[in-house]
Amino acid sequence: MRITREFIEKLPKSDLHVHLDGSIRLETLIDLARQQNVELPSYTTEGLRELVFKDKYQNLGEYLAGFGYTTRVLQNAEALERVAYELAEDSAGEGIRYIEIRFAPQLHVHQNLYMEHVLDAVNRGLSGFASRFNRQERIVSGAEPAFRFGIICCAMRMFNAKFSAYYDKFSSVHHFSPQKRVLRLASEELAMAAVKIRDMGLPIVGFDLAGQESGYPAEDHRSAYHYAHRNFLKKTVHAGEAYGPESIFQAITDLYADRIGHGFHLYSTDIIANPAITDKEAYVRKLANFIADRRITLEVCLTSNMQTMPELKRLEDHALKKFLEHNLSISLCTDNRTVSNTSITQEIELAVKHFNVDLKRLKNILIYGFKRSFFPGSYTEKREYVRQIIDYYEFLERQERERQGTFQAE
Repeated sequence: MRITREFIEKLPKSDLHVHLDGSIRLETLIDLARQQNVELPSYTTEGLRELVFKDKYQNLGEYLAGFGYTTRVLQNAEALERVAYELAEDSAGEGIRYIEIRFAPQLHVHQNLYMEHVLDAVNRGLSGFASRFNRQERIVSGAEPAFRFGIICCAMRMFNAKFSAYYDKFSSVHHFSPQKRVLRLASEELAMAAVKIRDMGLPIVGFDLAGQESGYPAEDHRSAYHYAHRNFLKKTVHAGEAYGPESIFQAITDLYADRIGHGFHLYSTDIIANPAITDKEAYVRKLANFIADRRITLEVCLTSNMQTMPELKRLEDHALKKFLEHNLSISLCTDNRTVSNTSITQEIELAVKHFNVDLKRLKNILIYGFKRSFFPGSYTEKREYVRQIIDYYEFLERQERERQGTFQAE
C-alpha cells in the first residue's frame, strides 16, 4: 500500500513539540500588529514570507528574528486566546487529535497581565476550540477520537532585560546577583507557578527548558526541575539541538527528562567537549542505549533542524536515520508551524520519503506520539484514549487499503 499525502492527512496524529509564538497565522500577526501599532517589515503574507518567515534561513539568528514580532503582539489575553484557538484549529484541520502547545509565559507577563492570566488565556483558546470540535456527532458517537490538548511551560536557558517586561523587572530586582543565579531563580519561579496553576485546574502538563544551549548548561536549572519532579509535573528539555551529547546526558540525569526536544546531536562524537570522556564512541553508545531502554522519547523536528543547522546539507543526513536504525522512541513534530512553514503532514511526508518509513513503522511512530504524551488525565483515561486512537487508525488503514485495492498484509 502506498503512503499518500491524503492518507497521512486523515490519520490521527499528535504534535508534542510546537511553540505557540512560532505558530501564529501570518494574517493574524498582521491584524494584531495593526491593532496594537506594532511595526512589521511588511503587512502582507507574501512580504513576511519573503523578509522574515522563510523556507530557508542563513543562520539561527535569522530564524529567531521572527519571534521578536510574534511575541510583541501577544502581550494581552485576547491575543493569546485567539492565537491558541487558531493553532488548535489549524492542527485539527490536518488530523491532529492531541497537541501539546509550549511557550514561555514569562515573555508575556507584565504589570497588567499576571502569570495565571497568561496561562488561562491560552487555555481558553484551546478549550474553546476543543469544545466546538468535540460537539460534532462523529466525535460524540465515539466513531472518532476527541481533540485533546495540554500546555507546557518553557523556562529559558538564557535571557536578558530586553526579552520582556517580566525579565526586565526580574533582572533589575536581582541586579547584584550573578547571571547563573538569576537564570536559576526565574526557572524556579516558573516551575512553582506551573505547579500551582495546574493544581487550580488548568491543563499544565509539562515543564520545558528552551533557548541557547552553548554556554548555558541544563544543570543550572536543576532546582526548578527537581521542584517539577517532586510535584509530578512531566519534563521535557530542548537538548542536543545546538550542543553535543553531554547536553542530552544532563537533561536526562540532572533534569529527569521524560522526553528530549530535538536530540539531533545524540550521535555527534565530534562535538563532545568534556576532556574526561576519552572513549567518545562508547559514551554515545551507552547514552543511546540508556535512552532506548527507558523509552525516553525524542521530539524530532526535521524542517526546523534543516533551517537552523547550516552543517546539515541534506535531509538524508539527519540523525533520524540513526534514531530509526537503533529503534529509539521518536515523535515527529513541527516545532514552529509558521517560522518553519511546515505542518505535521509535511514532517511525516519527509520521513516517509527520505528515511524509508514504511506503513508498519509509520503506525508505530504516530501511535507512540500519543503513548508518550503528557496526557492531562488519569492513566486509565489515557489508555482508553490511545486505544480509541489505535482503533480509528486501523479503520482508516483498512479503508485506504480497500480504496487502493491492496488487501494483503504487507
